[in-house]
Amino acid sequence: LKAVILIGGPQKGKCAGPARGVSRRRSAPPTPLCSTGTRFRPLSFEVPKPLFPVAGVPMVQHHIEACAKVPGMKEILLMGFYQPNEALSRFLVSAQQEFKVPIRYLQEYAALGTGGGIYHFRDQILSGGAEAFFVLNADVCSEFPLEEMLEFHQQHGDMHSFVILGTTANRTQALNYGCIVANAGTQEVQHYVEKPSTFVSEIINCGIYLFTPAIFQHIGEVFQRNQQELALEESANGWQRAEVIRLEQDVFTALAGSGKLYVYKTDGFWSQIKSAGSAIYASRLYLNQYSKSHPERLAQNKPGGPVIRGNVYIHPTASIDSTAVLGPNVSIGEGVTVGAGVRVRESIVLHGASLHDHTCVLNTIVGWDSTIGRWARVEGTPSDPNPNDPYAKIDSETLFRDGRLTPSITILGCSVTIPAEVVILNSIVLPHKELSRSYKNQIIL
Repeated sequence: LKAVILIGGPQKGKCAGPARGVSRRRSAPPTPLCSTGTRFRPLSFEVPKPLFPVAGVPMVQHHIEACAKVPGMKEILLMGFYQPNEALSRFLVSAQQEFKVPIRYLQEYAALGTGGGIYHFRDQILSGGAEAFFVLNADVCSEFPLEEMLEFHQQHGDMHSFVILGTTANRTQALNYGCIVANAGTQEVQHYVEKPSTFVSEIINCGIYLFTPAIFQHIGEVFQRNQQELALEESANGWQRAEVIRLEQDVFTALAGSGKLYVYKTDGFWSQIKSAGSAIYASRLYLNQYSKSHPERLAQNKPGGPVIRGNVYIHPTASIDSTAVLGPNVSIGEGVTVGAGVRVRESIVLHGASLHDHTCVLNTIVGWDSTIGRWARVEGTPSDPNPNDPYAKIDSETLFRDGRLTPSITILGCSVTIPAEVVILNSIVLPHKELSRSYKNQIIL
């Protein structure tokens, strides 16, 4: 067994890469410190999105940990088009040591899409005689029922069949995802539509797949078809466009109804991490899971320590005043200082940040090395799923609606200074800003 984690790269848009007909010039290498999606800015200016801490550890570490637990896992491959950089290299070394499994990064020369990347590196994936491999998108959080998917595949499929992880969404939100129509008895996928314009199914694609080597024959057919179509286009000027292949639209749509594609439906938690606001929600889901999987990561109430309410992660190097009140759903990073009387709730505080006495931080991501002055209040509006709907997912809100900034969580970029006694509400502050007054519903450039 192997696993491939698709981490995308520094380009506006999704991991799927440009649509056919849009090429990247070879002469324009990507910068390493950008985000797969601009919706994750300004946080992704400082660190590649897959390394952004969620519930105290890099986002992609949750994937690696789940893969490493699967019996027979021989290698984990991270695949994307970030330039190799120090942060990524350091993470790979520490992850290998911690999880005792080989982990490598394979860099695509451009955005090749969810299918193009694995097709480009098919020899690396199959080396060592891999009988099957998982493919996981990095921008999802999940319980990752990988062993259950393996068992399901053994019961339902054969060496030429494949499994998609699916979950149930509500009818309205299902339109934002890949929708799966399956046979109720066999769970064979009969119809697949990516982001349909009308209702198709409440079962949606979770972006986690189990493939056998036979998948490359189907991806190869798409590649050949792309080449033939390009040959017919006299104006074709994209040197790599035939290799841009999307698993969802190009492969699954064709495989549906062929008896080769199945869906394993999970009732466990699952969410996308597209925006910074969804990172706080994902942090809540993982912190909740820690009570079973990693109780040692959760802070406890102790004599002389801060007041802990609900699930809270505190890095061992953080300095927290005993009169602070933290939680629920709070993650405190490395070297953070929290002063007397501070209240933090539903927030992520990144390494090196300093919250001075009596600050109040609610529904906020506090960037690296940022400072919040005494008695300041920094607050956002949560974009949580409807708690009364068990199948509701988090909405990927656009940044603006009707010409106004959509109220959402507040984000402070790195090295932002908030003065004492001000209120910052529903605002995004870009890095290296020193504010002098209160702001509401603003992007502070």
